[in-house]
Amino acid sequence: MNLLAVTGTGTEVGKTVVTAAIVALANEAGQRVAVVKPAQTGVADGDESDVAAVRRLTGVDDMHELIRYPDPLAPATAARRAGVSALGVDVMAREIQQLHDRDLILVEGAGGMLVHLDDSGRTLADLADAVNAPVVVVAAAGLGTLNAVALTCEAIRHRGLACHGVVVGSWPAEPDLAAQENLTDIEAYAGAPLLGAMPAGSGRLDRAAFLATARASLGPELGGRWTGPETTNSRPA
Repeated sequence: MNLLAVTGTGTEVGKTVVTAAIVALANEAGQRVAVVKPAQTGVADGDESDVAAVRRLTGVDDMHELIRYPDPLAPATAARRAGVSALGVDVMAREIQQLHDRDLILVEGAGGMLVHLDDSGRTLADLADAVNAPVVVVAAAGLGTLNAVALTCEAIRHRGLACHGVVVGSWPAEPDLAAQENLTDIEAYAGAPLLGAMPAGSGRLDRAAFLATARASLGPELGGRWTGPETTNSRPA
């Protein structure tokens, strides 16, 4: 079983599109792949959830949303606003481990790496640690990206986790100088490879076009048959 946690440098940076792209490539390569959304927040009635978007873009049905809260807040805060106890990270980890017969499990976080998931203040970093998952960081293109990527990757490594690499989640059709310099400098700031850049608007493509875009946009570390580290050796030396 391989696991991969997907986090972002913030909200609305394209985590779900990147998750879907990895799913599409793994599925095309014959992988049995599952997606876990530990906590979904801020989805109004009639709106598309993150796992529903991945299903629409990939045709893969093995989707698992563990808990949903109505307010667009950090999961622990949204749970308090709803007057309920947040689902604990230990419970989330057990649910993920139940999927051990899959070839690849993608765990898409809510917001950034250190957003509180439960009432104990545990975060996606704690969840990734509990299931021993390396992390892909999804970043925006433009001002502030390098600083945000550096801080996120530092937090990942501080926990003893592997930062598998960075994907720019919404690459503009006409990138400005700041965005272009991101691609030049991001690996040095991250201390991890740049794995690709998904074009802005990819989430509106049909399945065939989305798969073709994922093939063209993500590097060999994420494309084709998954060759990432096994759960037993995902930590850096």
